[in-house]
Amino acid sequence: MITNTLIKILEFTALLCVGLSLYIIGLMLRSVKKRTTPVEKKPEPIKEKTIMSKEASEGITFNDIFMFMIAVPLVLLWVGFAGFVIHTGLNNSAVLENIEAYTTLIAILGGPALLIIKDALDVWKQEQAEKTAFYKIKAQAVIDYNDASQKQAQMIESKAQEQEHKMETKK
Repeated sequence: MITNTLIKILEFTALLCVGLSLYIIGLMLRSVKKRTTPVEKKPEPIKEKTIMSKEASEGITFNDIFMFMIAVPLVLLWVGFAGFVIHTGLNNSAVLENIEAYTTLIAILGGPALLIIKDALDVWKQEQAEKTAFYKIKAQAVIDYNDASQKQAQMIESKAQEQEHKMETKK
């Protein structure tokens, strides 16, 4: 009974992954078709070109496709299956009798899933470090600006006082 339910869930997940991968392949083919099909455009007035970052101009990369077709479904399948085994194990003693088979399957799925999660966390840490460095530079720039502004205000006030003093001594 439990194994039939488990098999149905795995089949459904596999079908969902296949459907998602077909959808992503369709999007990629549509994108390639748009790039290769020449489109006649009316001449536009010359505008100043905006400089785009390298990341914004790259589009979909192999790593994006890999993550959406393999990594994301694998991690979701691993977490879902582990949650299912825990949930059914608490409610059904038959699952506890075959727990070795279930834990083996969880371990097989868990190895690659944990590597993917670790890499995703490393990328996230790197982004956070870049943000922190950016905010440190930005904060230092604000401090420097405020310091320069204060020195300039003091210099203007000092020059105004000198001018006042000169005007008083001439009278």
